[in-house]
Amino acid sequence: MEILIPVVAVTVIGLLAAGMLVAASKFMAVPVDEKFTQLRECLPGANCGACGYAGCDGYAQALSEGGVKPNLCVPGGAGAAAKVAAILGVEAGDVETVAAFVACQGGCVHSGKKCDYAGIPTCAAVNLMFAGDGACSYGCLGCGDCAHVCPNQAITVIDGLARVIPPRCSGCGLCVKTCPNHLIRLLPASQRFAVSCSSEDKGVITKKACSTGCIGCKKCEKTCPNGAISVVNNLARMDPARCTQCGACAEVCPTGALRTLVYPAHASGS
Repeated sequence: MEILIPVVAVTVIGLLAAGMLVAASKFMAVPVDEKFTQLRECLPGANCGACGYAGCDGYAQALSEGGVKPNLCVPGGAGAAAKVAAILGVEAGDVETVAAFVACQGGCVHSGKKCDYAGIPTCAAVNLMFAGDGACSYGCLGCGDCAHVCPNQAITVIDGLARVIPPRCSGCGLCVKTCPNHLIRLLPASQRFAVSCSSEDKGVITKKACSTGCIGCKKCEKTCPNGAISVVNNLARMDPARCTQCGACAEVCPTGALRTLVYPAHASGS
């Protein structure tokens, strides 16, 4: 009896608690928006925020409320846009294909180190020490924080430099948010040329730190027939809207800071 009474008591309490939970689930249940559920199933679940909303749930909620374009999910691409549009009964529209681009070519090959770092092996940690241990304070820190957050293994670090594997990149933008030096950008897959440097140091300083850095010589600016390139703060900057992909800028660049991109839209490999 001494054992039976506690067992019965616990069982009764469990049954009462279960009954209360069942009742609460019925009387306090929140109505589920079926359209939201359907829309959420169309999205890839990357929760990258590339659509401009707080993850896939936020975008699905905005879509269910109306007034939002169905083609904002970059990782989902045209497939997700078509499914969303079918549920909403609207036109899907085109989804612009973008891919990540690392605006740096330094690493161990073209740049050196200004000191030895023996702390936590992350870009965020290295960056706290005088903007990194590299000779160029604007360069890739090489610890692979971007690679760690990429859901598609589209980034790898080779010779201390982050490199994108274009066919794997979904354009989610998680790497862009992670890079402490803000070296990674999302560029249209149709773009064939870009400035692969981020240094705003004067040319003589950049040249000492990296053999492929932009020295701000303005040869590209003077050569471009469409005014698509301008040098601001010692760094060449490209306006994709004006660029006609002629390649004249890359031909005259003395350091190779302007280079040809390899994206899925016009190539099959990295």
